[in-house]
Amino acid sequence: MWETKDMAMIKTRSFARAGFLGNPSDGYFGKTLSFAFSNFGVELTLSESSRLRFVPGEVDDATFDSPEQLVRDLRLYGYYGGIRLLKAVTKRFYEYCCKNGVTLPKRNFTAEYKINIPRLVGLSGSSAICSAMLKALMKFYEVEIPLEVAPTICLEAEKEELRINCGFQDRVIQMYNGVVFMDFEKSFVEANNRGRYERIDPALMPKLYVSYDAARAEESGEAHKEVKRLFEAKNSDVLAAMTEFADIAQQGRDALLAGRPEKIPALVDANFNLRDRIFNVAEENRRMVMTARKSGASAKFAGSGGAIVGTYEDEAQYAALERDLAAIGCKTLKPSIATTADETAPLVSFANWRNS
Repeated sequence: MWETKDMAMIKTRSFARAGFLGNPSDGYFGKTLSFAFSNFGVELTLSESSRLRFVPGEVDDATFDSPEQLVRDLRLYGYYGGIRLLKAVTKRFYEYCCKNGVTLPKRNFTAEYKINIPRLVGLSGSSAICSAMLKALMKFYEVEIPLEVAPTICLEAEKEELRINCGFQDRVIQMYNGVVFMDFEKSFVEANNRGRYERIDPALMPKLYVSYDAARAEESGEAHKEVKRLFEAKNSDVLAAMTEFADIAQQGRDALLAGRPEKIPALVDANFNLRDRIFNVAEENRRMVMTARKSGASAKFAGSGGAIVGTYEDEAQYAALERDLAAIGCKTLKPSIATTADETAPLVSFANWRNS
């Protein structure tokens, strides 16, 4: 029933991301500097078929070793896994087309995805599934959506359809790739339903590393609930912190464009120190940052915990960083900043994607 024969097949990819400076202010009308890296990603395939079909992926696994594993899995991932993301993006894409007078060809598809982004450690696996799906839908139905608008569709799919607590940043960088400075000034966002996005030349970035602990999986929205409540209540400490986060990102952007990458490490550290003051940071996550700093590297969260990102000076420092983090169960890598070429180059075996 679901076989495809002599019909179109579309493949797209989206990559892991690291919030480098300014996060989490993207959800609070702030500014952020982020990069996408192709060491990990999502591969999405749409094949023409007689009816719409969404094929379960790894995140939709329904086999468990014990009741305890089932309960933990449901707490972290919910009941619907990745398929709910595919459905939500498809719904929002269809509604966008209807609203903008775009008539879709009468074609159905089967959607399948593969993902090797470590789960729930702050490297944006869920939004990578969403952005890869939107890219595939645009190609499959030959619909052009302005690049600056596309991340908003992904955000609405997660936030409005699925009630996931999230901000613009992840969807922006996974649609744009590379390094992007984002300004979410309130009046502009409310008027345009998006931020201002500026590409930064990746060659301007200092030496980068990313490290993660796969055992630290937790739902990122939980970390934001109390801060969101305080922000909406206009708590002065939280409002001031979000302004400071935004200023850190602005300083980072200005330093890079001025050819002053030596200013970046102090901003990375300041970003985490500020977060540690206003968020209830778990000790296991704090330990990752402090262990990385022992080697002299800078360190902060890449997202909401479970992964860190920072800068290092030379190979000797990187070796010490990798060794110290491995001692507490973390895997460390040098991120390969994603480019448009990574999306359009001939696809390699998913199993052979870079992971070190």
